[in-house]
Amino acid sequence: MPIRTKTSILALALTTIIIGSANAVPSKPPLLSPGEPVAQKAENESDKANELFEKIFMENMMVSPISQTHLGIKTDYDKWDERGEEADSKSLARNKRHLAQLEHIDTTKLDEQTNLSFNLLKQKLQQQVKDYKWRFHNYPVNQMYGGHTMIASFLINQHQIDNLSDAQAYISRLRGVPMYLEQLEDALETRAEKGIIAPRFVFPHVLSDSKNIIQGAPFDSGEDSAIWADFKRKVETLNIESSDKKRLLTDAKRALLTQVKPAYDKLISYITELATKADSRDGVWKLPEGEQFYNNALSRTTTTDMTAEQIHELGLKEVARIHNEMRGIMQQVNFEGDLPAFFKFMREDKQFYYSATDEGRDAYLNQAITLIDTMSSRLDEVFNVKPQASMIVKRVEAFREKSAGKAFYNQPTPDGSRPGTYYANLYDMEAMPKYQMEALAYHEGTPGHHMQIAIAQELEGVPKFRKFGGYTAYIEGWGLYSEFFPKEMGLYSDPYSDFGRLAMELWRSCRLVVDTGIHAKRWTREESINFYVENTPNAKSDAIKMVERHVVMPSQATAYKIGMLKILELRKKAKLVLGNKFDIREFHTTVLQNGPLPLDVLEEQIERWVSQKS
Repeated sequence: MPIRTKTSILALALTTIIIGSANAVPSKPPLLSPGEPVAQKAENESDKANELFEKIFMENMMVSPISQTHLGIKTDYDKWDERGEEADSKSLARNKRHLAQLEHIDTTKLDEQTNLSFNLLKQKLQQQVKDYKWRFHNYPVNQMYGGHTMIASFLINQHQIDNLSDAQAYISRLRGVPMYLEQLEDALETRAEKGIIAPRFVFPHVLSDSKNIIQGAPFDSGEDSAIWADFKRKVETLNIESSDKKRLLTDAKRALLTQVKPAYDKLISYITELATKADSRDGVWKLPEGEQFYNNALSRTTTTDMTAEQIHELGLKEVARIHNEMRGIMQQVNFEGDLPAFFKFMREDKQFYYSATDEGRDAYLNQAITLIDTMSSRLDEVFNVKPQASMIVKRVEAFREKSAGKAFYNQPTPDGSRPGTYYANLYDMEAMPKYQMEALAYHEGTPGHHMQIAIAQELEGVPKFRKFGGYTAYIEGWGLYSEFFPKEMGLYSDPYSDFGRLAMELWRSCRLVVDTGIHAKRWTREESINFYVENTPNAKSDAIKMVERHVVMPSQATAYKIGMLKILELRKKAKLVLGNKFDIREFHTTVLQNGPLPLDVLEEQIERWVSQKS
């Protein structure tokens, strides 16, 4: 049943909850209609540059139906993206052509904001050209992401049906599944020929998730499958003739049975065979030029020149520091025993967990609402700018909850037609302790990802490639920083909840150690899992999932602490220089007002702000 917030009620599929809808903006036209001029006639060099930035963004957008849908554009609403060597070659050619176009801009005549945009876009394009050599160094299907689960999650969460045409486009996408999965198989085969195959543990997850998608009606006699239930629900809400609804349902069922089911059966057969070629080596050091690839990945993820060894040592240092702070919590709650005993207590005592029942899961979601509502009511204390977009909290769908991460965020559409979404994975309630709820809600929701990403999308006078692009260290660094500063506001009043905040930060510190351990130091799966189990209070299932995430997303998990530490370092420096002139609201505005940035560029922006105020 839907959960009530303080502001509104909205029943959506799969136990969806509305948060803060009083701030929602009315539906607007799409971001930019294809064929519409991207700018009026350029009057100066900055106008000329910004016109080019928009043209480049839209050219890239219009070759990706999936990206169009994410931004509320329905031009290719019936299509999937093309993938493969030809598509990759075209992308490389576009990047090179766009770089050449940038050379016609006279940067000496650009205003400050446009010059920043120019430098960011040029760097981005240069990196994409350089990274073309690494285009095969990934696993197109794994337990974290991949085309096998993207199809269902995308249709359910992104493909809205507002009219008859949208429903027909949904059916066309169902009919396009065989071609899309065939291209996915080709991508896997190309990598296999180059010796790039995911480790053995990945394949049971992929097979299970793929099979889940074609379980239930109309594939068998069970309850409605996720896609079929979604389509039926969306069509039922349309204001069209009942005969049209009946025809749509008939056509969708036929597509599911004659197109989707055979395509997934074929993929499952291929994945089963590919699994026989996999081994148990987890690190990317096993890939061609693996060490060079990993160093490049660290550079891209952190936007720094830190080496794997430096990151590893930083992680160990942070783990030791946080352990000491946790001992302070132990004393506060009068716990008798050492830190490992306290971890065991926090991990196993039933008072810290909701029951693994519908009631327990609803209670978790209710409490998440309360936490975010409380924070939202106090934002004026720490922010001068807030997003207009609303946010919902939603359970991870059943077909992917077993393999998905514990929580994540999906951004809203710019036109207000789809809110931001904070996903909570309630499959294993023992991996979602009450004492971590507060930090998790702040990270994924407000003031974390939702606030930062929605504000970026709503910025005026900033090119779209900056509004909708991102740098992992900045985005995840802000998320982790957003777990921290609410403590300065007097939140985390429960010492166990404050322990949860520290536990979350400790987890991200361990990531620095384990990611570099796996990919640079050749740690085994067992060594990596044991490091988490021995150094954190998290469930072992958390440790297993995290290690498996490190394996398929090398370097990504290093972004959190690197980004957070940089933001804290810049704040400390600003406070030192400004003294009583320092205003946390202005600092946060300066961090957020330019959208995502590389950490060195963020530092330049903060230093400029400090200089102007001092």
